[in-house]
Amino acid sequence: MNITLKRTDEQIELIKAMASRNRDVAYEAQAALAEFIGPVIAEVINKAPVLSNLFASFQFEADSNPSLPLDLYYDISAEDYVQVTSTTIPGGLPTNHVMPTASELKFTTYRLDSAVSFDRRYAAQSRLDVVGKTMTRVAQEVLLKQQQTSANLLLSALGQASTGGESHVANSKQDDNFLLADLNAMMTRAKRINAAWNSGTPAEGRGRGITDIIISPEVMEMIRGMAYNPINTKGSGGKAIGDAADAWIAAPDSVRAGLFNTAGMSEFMGVNIIEANELGPRRKYTKIYNGVNKGSSGNPDVEDGGDLVIGLDLSRDSLVRAIATDSETGSEFTLVADDQYSIRQQKIGFFGSLEEGRMVIDNRVLLGTAITTA
Repeated sequence: MNITLKRTDEQIELIKAMASRNRDVAYEAQAALAEFIGPVIAEVINKAPVLSNLFASFQFEADSNPSLPLDLYYDISAEDYVQVTSTTIPGGLPTNHVMPTASELKFTTYRLDSAVSFDRRYAAQSRLDVVGKTMTRVAQEVLLKQQQTSANLLLSALGQASTGGESHVANSKQDDNFLLADLNAMMTRAKRINAAWNSGTPAEGRGRGITDIIISPEVMEMIRGMAYNPINTKGSGGKAIGDAADAWIAAPDSVRAGLFNTAGMSEFMGVNIIEANELGPRRKYTKIYNGVNKGSSGNPDVEDGGDLVIGLDLSRDSLVRAIATDSETGSEFTLVADDQYSIRQQKIGFFGSLEEGRMVIDNRVLLGTAITTA
């Protein structure tokens, strides 16, 4: 991710004007750049391939009292109550609420901000690269805060998720391995969890299973390893596999060839793959999941040295992000000239922020597989 300013005569003059000794001229130039670059930063943030952008966005006017009519997000024959998970402060512990589907969901928004500055001499020298890097840093800081807030919310909702006595997370079929059998079991578990309100078959369009999985680089290595490792979990007669050589079965040649030819694949068995470095043995997301999963939902912890695979159903509008828009500019991200610096400090600063709120309005779209260790 990088924001680059084109080296045109107009932009060069604008950058130089920010270094003017005339305070009015310098401030007007800063304000003009901020007004121009704010929507660009918003677009960069919204298009970044990160965990926070798995949430579907809807806009509301800043300084208003936003809400969601829950009944519009559920099938008319859905059950009467649903579990909603939300957070009130960025990076805070999410809370779980049981809400009637016919109610209006009021939610709390919070502000994510970033403040940056650079030496005035870079503006005087028309260093567009320095200005571009500064604006990139603003976007990176906001994205980092969004990523942490989103991870806390998703993992808390997953750790607390249980539907009709059915845990949303199950242990892997084999120790130290993620196989086709685990993905297949996640699909079946999704169908059971997303049954209709009377435990019967849901109406068409509901209960589709999972569309995406979030995995660690180590799990991606296991998936690539299916090209040359056996994939079965049962031997002859349906018994557990022993050490006999004839008990092991490789994947079909077409599957193994595909794995060989697409080492950096983004899809497997019709499910999109999202890699996250924060997932993996003893990594940040794994620790967060263990911290919020207290066992009351029947979901297993990730063992020390184990791993976690997160399944999502993004075909349903259950991961929601409410974002405020500026009443004057209509932009989601507001960037303004920072007036805390004086001429004596020889600094040029900018301050940017956005206001948002995130919710998981139905935790049935979240599933997981905890990879056990031998």
